Amino acid sequence: MRNSRQNPNRKQPAAHIPVRRVRAVPPMVRLLLFVAAGGRCEFDGCNKYLFAHHVTLTPGVFAEVAHIVAFQPEGPRGGEKDRPPDIHCAENLMVLCPSCHKLIDDNPAQYSVKALRRYKEHHEQHIHHMTSLRPEHRTSVLTLTTNIGDQGAFIPFDQVIEALSPNYPVSRPGKVIDLTAIPISDTAALGTAREAIRRGVASLFDAGGEVQAVRHLSIFALAPIPLLIDFGSRLSNKIPTDFFQRHRDTENWTWKETGPVVAFGFDLVREGTDQEKAALMISLSGTIRAQDLPGEIDGRYPVYELTLKGQAPDPTFLRTRADLEAFRVAYQTFIGFMLQRQGIVKELHLFPAVPAPIAILCGREILPKVHPELHVYDFDKQKAGFTFQLKVNSHGHE
Repeated sequence: MRNSRQNPNRKQPAAHIPVRRVRAVPPMVRLLLFVAAGGRCEFDGCNKYLFAHHVTLTPGVFAEVAHIVAFQPEGPRGGEKDRPPDIHCAENLMVLCPSCHKLIDDNPAQYSVKALRRYKEHHEQHIHHMTSLRPEHRTSVLTLTTNIGDQGAFIPFDQVIEALSPNYPVSRPGKVIDLTAIPISDTAALGTAREAIRRGVASLFDAGGEVQAVRHLSIFALAPIPLLIDFGSRLSNKIPTDFFQRHRDTENWTWKETGPVVAFGFDLVREGTDQEKAALMISLSGTIRAQDLPGEIDGRYPVYELTLKGQAPDPTFLRTRADLEAFRVAYQTFIGFMLQRQGIVKELHLFPAVPAPIAILCGREILPKVHPELHVYDFDKQKAGFTFQLKVNSHGHE
């Protein structure tokens, strides 16, 4: 009987040598992929850590290296016209968990080459950004939301992260003061909202809290203007703080890098007989006229206006951080001018048409025991005029 066992040393004819492509990804490419991915699944929304078991946390390599354009032409997305010359190049590979790897290969029509490359690019850019951050770039995030009219306000956290760059939040979602369950329709509801703000801000600044550890605060707030002024008066001016504005054109919170230079000016528009009182119209988002003021702001009150120089009031004027800082300086300069002109002013009646971060500054820049009480008004569409809303006391609050 002929021995069926072949001699392993016997050479096969060249025509019978199968042509096979090497499937193994080079070790250096794998290393670069794992580093770029941060050890996490690159499928959009997964982000699973792949170097420990997800239940037992036992260390190990639970990652799979997936081809975007398949290893074989008949494989998932393998029929692409522009196949990479090196199918194992890092640009054609992504790190996935086993579940996501199976998902994209079982559904190649849904997960196209273009989509997977976008997932990979966004994930690796995020990892590169996060690993470049240093401790001094940490910030504590405070968000304040209420109903505005009949609509609940919502601040997406991904927009918060985008706006903070190059800083980053020390915790997610940070401190949230959510007042959307309080319909602010009367004095009692307004008082409830103010008390909730007081408690929320107080807890944020507690000894040993996040703000005390990080020593930096970033604020995102959407609320009626009087509440924002009250909110600002409760913030500490001893902690460096950044304020952010929701921009109507881009519908996000990222400050513009460039834009028209905004300047502010103030003037006395009407004399008054009582030097311990004053009224200030802040015409920035819209125009306020002296005749629009309520009847109780009579001839006793000197009336001032702080407005934009060289341009009409407009809701979109606030675009850059420099614009906000310019307002802060103008507001402080006005208060100094008013006190120098009138002496001791006990009451400053405030009529604001302003964006949210400027409203916050109006409260925050008032110094206890030095500056007057703020009596804050808001425009009531139903009554077609300004109505008194709340008072910020120079020695605290009501």
